[in-house]
Amino acid sequence: MKKIVSLLLILLSAFSLCGCRESDIVNHNLSKEADFFNVERRITVYNCRTDKILLNIEGYMSLSNNSENELVVTCKTGVNEYKKNYVILNDWVIYVVEDITGIHTDPYHYQVVFNPEAVVPSIQSARSQ
Repeated sequence: MKKIVSLLLILLSAFSLCGCRESDIVNHNLSKEADFFNVERRITVYNCRTDKILLNIEGYMSLSNNSENELVVTCKTGVNEYKKNYVILNDWVIYVVEDITGIHTDPYHYQVVFNPEAVVPSIQSARSQ
């Protein structure tokens, strides 16, 4: 009986793998590698209302969304060292994630760049007065 059950499980798993497209397997593997901080990415956050870039985050990171409509970006910055960033998403804020994996000598590369005009526009208007 155990041999029959084992044989059926093997056949079921073989048939389930036959239906997978190569792109599905590759997407799954890339996502898994990114969650293990093996893929360098760049995230660009846009304000669609003002057509301004709010910030860029670049490095080896894992992404997730929580129930509060936030993008949670966890970046690896050293051996067992991580930084966690939150991007609040709404009707006017979107983000784009790019895979920029290449040969890097620094596996803990991490960079966040804010667009000062988009974050604090009143500073420039106050200076001009």
